[in-house]
Amino acid sequence: MPTKDHAHICRSDIEDSLHLSGTWLLLRGLTREAGHWGEFPGKLQAALPDAHILTIDLPGNGTLHRQASPATIPAMVVACRAELAARGVAGPVHVVAMSLGAMVAVAWAAAHPDELAACVLINSSLRGINPLHQRLKPESWLTLMSVPLKRTARGKEAVILHLTSRRASPDVLDDWERLAGQHPVSTLNALRQLLAAARFEAPESPPAVPTLVLCSGRDALVSPECSLALARRWDLPVHLHPDAGHDLPLDDGAWVADRIEEWAASLDSAHPQPPRAG
Repeated sequence: MPTKDHAHICRSDIEDSLHLSGTWLLLRGLTREAGHWGEFPGKLQAALPDAHILTIDLPGNGTLHRQASPATIPAMVVACRAELAARGVAGPVHVVAMSLGAMVAVAWAAAHPDELAACVLINSSLRGINPLHQRLKPESWLTLMSVPLKRTARGKEAVILHLTSRRASPDVLDDWERLAGQHPVSTLNALRQLLAAARFEAPESPPAVPTLVLCSGRDALVSPECSLALARRWDLPVHLHPDAGHDLPLDDGAWVADRIEEWAASLDSAHPQPPRAG
């Protein structure tokens, strides 16, 4: 049962919101922030013109980089709910979430399904469904361990961009260097986020809200088999992009927005809203 503090982000007594409208909340992954969505919020807004697109940061990242990152996924859910409550956001909300952010979405849907209208899970993995060598490809381990050894923010971001993108334009590195300078993520916070992701266990039951899975065929960090296995286990719709990297919204944001719009439209067609009285 939701607490009083979060009552205003719960599902209303009227009807579920239309999926093509409503609030769509974007959550990024490990050490990433709202700014790393780049042009994607605009592309999603173009696909869902009646929706309200909202981005927030997890504690330890972005505008919240001075805060300590929670060391568990459920604690990150608490932080997200508090942030929406502080902003006065009315729900239920749709969540589009990448990687670590998708774990937060899964935990949120399990604990408070009345607060979510739908979830889109992008290139994520879950302990209990996916083995370690698929959750983080062994060939990426040495490269990842080299990131803290880089002396400059640009050097660190260049390694991350190489690991996560197959299509990024050269100016993306400039943007990421700027974000790292404005909102540096501490090594301790990065480790706390990694610990949270590593030990989060998949719920036994699938999310009790409509859920779409998207994944990338050329993800150098997380095997697409993680998303495919998740979709099979929970009988969820899934789309595989043939050649994008881990940062699918960066590599082909238009494709992601199109898949979301098509899926949202199908949900609205399956459950049309009753006409309003008067």
